[in-house]
Amino acid sequence: MSDAKKTVTLTDNQTGKTWEFPVLSGTTGPDVIDIRRLYAETGMFTYDPGYTSTGSCESSITFIDGDKGILRHRGYDIQDLAEHSDFMEVAYLLLYGDLPNPPQKAKFESDITNHTMLHEQIHSFYSGFRRDSHPMAVMVGVVGALSSFYHDSLDINDPHHRMVASYRMIAKVPTIAAWAYKYSMGQPFVYPRNALSYAENFLHMMFAVVTEDYHVNPVLARAVDRILILHADHEQNASTSTVRLAGSSAANPFACIASGIASLWGPAHGGANEAVLKMLNEIGTKDRIPEFIKRAKDKDDPFRLMGFGHRVYKNHDPRATVMQKTCHEVLDELGISNEPLLDLAMEMERIALEDAYFIDKKLFPNVDFYSGIIFKALNIPVSMFTVLFAVARTVGWVAQWNEMIEDPTQKIGRPRQLYVGGLKKDYVPLHKRTSGSAKAQQG
Repeated sequence: MSDAKKTVTLTDNQTGKTWEFPVLSGTTGPDVIDIRRLYAETGMFTYDPGYTSTGSCESSITFIDGDKGILRHRGYDIQDLAEHSDFMEVAYLLLYGDLPNPPQKAKFESDITNHTMLHEQIHSFYSGFRRDSHPMAVMVGVVGALSSFYHDSLDINDPHHRMVASYRMIAKVPTIAAWAYKYSMGQPFVYPRNALSYAENFLHMMFAVVTEDYHVNPVLARAVDRILILHADHEQNASTSTVRLAGSSAANPFACIASGIASLWGPAHGGANEAVLKMLNEIGTKDRIPEFIKRAKDKDDPFRLMGFGHRVYKNHDPRATVMQKTCHEVLDELGISNEPLLDLAMEMERIALEDAYFIDKKLFPNVDFYSGIIFKALNIPVSMFTVLFAVARTVGWVAQWNEMIEDPTQKIGRPRQLYVGGLKKDYVPLHKRTSGSAKAQQG
């Protein structure tokens, strides 16, 4: 959305040349300077490592205001969605732009349910992995391989193909994830069941065994459903941007989502809740909390409290309030009152909410702090934490990928650089070279 009356002027203070660039305004949030003609007009690029001040696309899916602690999907506050909706409803919202009516929701759920099975040959695909493979490695491989099984949904220019591919990924990723867990445990795979909800089905495939009946606890299923909602999309983060960048080359949708999973695997992105438990293990006991609190306050100490504060949110993480409530519901339902690690986490939470240092610095417990505790309580292994993140985020990636494909202004991603390497060198034949690479010699 453009405001033709608003521009900014760029001045070269050496030549005195000036250029005007239009300012674009969205429905809310910061304006952006349209620099698409910057290189053509000035011969210069912008320099923005990490793209932290760069708008890479137009999007109507998710809005974040980190200063005010706001997260909205298609205009709906995340707290309202987590409290009143279920994951399938939020998935529909992200894909289609608004909440479904009852017939639309019923059809959508039915369509997703009918795609939860995996091609039977994929069953044997798992045997190519070592039993001790990280589940995220399995996720990247199997999701990427889906394109070799489902040839009838690879035409990204066909809306029906895109819809079928989208539904397949949303439906099949929980099955792929649960089977990755079962494979690591040496247990038989459990097939999806159409009578169960999305979250119930996932828990059933994770924890059921063929020798006995497994009944999904509704409180735990609701907790997992909320976790999926709270992680469904988060604007143009690293993994979402990876999906868009891969998609901009017209790669098939399964490859694009696999690239997002690979990006999410990074500990700086999807591994934060795993880092929370590692931190709690390092602290060990409640009597050592003051020692680590003191270290966290020392700017010269490299120790950092994981699960507190957020790069985007400079206020409360709006998802953390819901996750905190869900966390205590799960602990109460399971009757967990003497688990040392969880007891330690609850004491950390109490201190952080009362300590003036944390309050002044706005270092409140974030969504990763509570989700790690919930996963621990559910007996979900640490290696599966990021996998559950991927299960939730798949719908966001799919929605963002579809939006990108349908955007007439989208182009293949091609970031620029500030080159700081050597200038032109004359080629020297091998037999005349007396010195080699300094880096190679050091290695």
